Amino acid sequence: MNQQLSLIEMFSKKHDGNTNNKAARPYHLGLILVSVALFTIGFVIVTSASMPIAERLHDNPYYFSIRHAIYISIAVVAAIITLSLPMAFWRFSNPYLLLLALALLVLVLLIGRNVNGSTRWLVIGPITVQAAEPAKLFFFLYLAGYLVRRYEQVKENLKGFFKPLLVFFLFAGLLLLQPDLGTVIVMFATTIALLFLAGARLWQFFAIIFTGLAAFVVLIIYSDYRRKRITGFWDPFADPFGSGYQLTQSLMAYGRGSWLGQGLGNSLQKLEFLPEAHTDFIMAILAEELGYIGVLIVLLLVFYVILTALKLGNLALSNHRPFEAFTSYAIGLWFCLQTFVNIGASTGLLPTKGLTLPLISYGGSSMIIMSVAMAILIRIDFEMRIHGIQALSGNKSARKKSSKKTTKKPSVRESKAEESSLG
Repeated sequence: MNQQLSLIEMFSKKHDGNTNNKAARPYHLGLILVSVALFTIGFVIVTSASMPIAERLHDNPYYFSIRHAIYISIAVVAAIITLSLPMAFWRFSNPYLLLLALALLVLVLLIGRNVNGSTRWLVIGPITVQAAEPAKLFFFLYLAGYLVRRYEQVKENLKGFFKPLLVFFLFAGLLLLQPDLGTVIVMFATTIALLFLAGARLWQFFAIIFTGLAAFVVLIIYSDYRRKRITGFWDPFADPFGSGYQLTQSLMAYGRGSWLGQGLGNSLQKLEFLPEAHTDFIMAILAEELGYIGVLIVLLLVFYVILTALKLGNLALSNHRPFEAFTSYAIGLWFCLQTFVNIGASTGLLPTKGLTLPLISYGGSSMIIMSVAMAILIRIDFEMRIHGIQALSGNKSARKKSSKKTTKKPSVRESKAEESSLG
């Protein structure tokens, strides 16, 4: 009677019983450790950066720190739940999740909370949800599913290429009404990159890029506050107490940090000189306190996530799992672009945009959705490892059956016939 093997035993048997082999683990340990590292760094820096403003607004220096710890706890629970969901669930449900994302974006425009001139948050009792965060994830899942269902159409004709772009333009219109141009830029770049990876023709690829750039230029020209951001970005020190104030304070933080930083907790810019120090400009405070070495460590951790996501995408394609492949690519590109926009804004490489630093900045919606995205990556890797185990066990059982047939004990008649032939 065959004994049922546990998952760990199956992996150890696959790898010659070597339980210390990293490939013998059922989950991608690297992604888990990097996620924990980013959570930890984020919690420490958010605590340090938010203490002055928390003391002034709430008479409790740990107000934002406590909330951030709660967000991390919720994010971990959400990630664990996501790990239990098979990828088949996302393949089946992504059109319905797309409709949910659209409903959230419409709802936030109708009854959302307005903060600093932007209407981006839905208030549900004690919970505040930024509708753009789940919208990004659900749109990318839909796009991955579309590229699998309409792969030939995307490659061969314009109709298949432009269908997902029409959905994107609908999302972009709703996001620009909030307004949230930063999210639109990240979604646009990720969409174009995925269409390119799916095999869209080069002229289509470049045509939509130029169209998108022209649209962004028009949006900047016909918006006063966006024009001010651009002029402040070009020369922030021309108006250091006006349009260039936030960027000049951020650059001062980077300059004070130098290589090794001023030491944890010793930032001056967090003393309410730098607005949004614990959210959009968290990297500036990290640079001031931990120096360029600290920034480099964070960048290497994020780069590991991006590289792993792209490798998982390639592996999924080779294993004939296109939905998992496109989902991995989308998450990797999303992490890359959002990190680039966030750090680019705080260093003066890009105009100021209200995007969080993945898994580090203060913000519950972003933290939870990014954790779910990380869990999806881990689940993709897990299913491919399980698929390898099942294929291995299937091959072993097939070999056993064939060996039983070949080593079958000969009958008496066969033995006598063999003896007579030998005689």
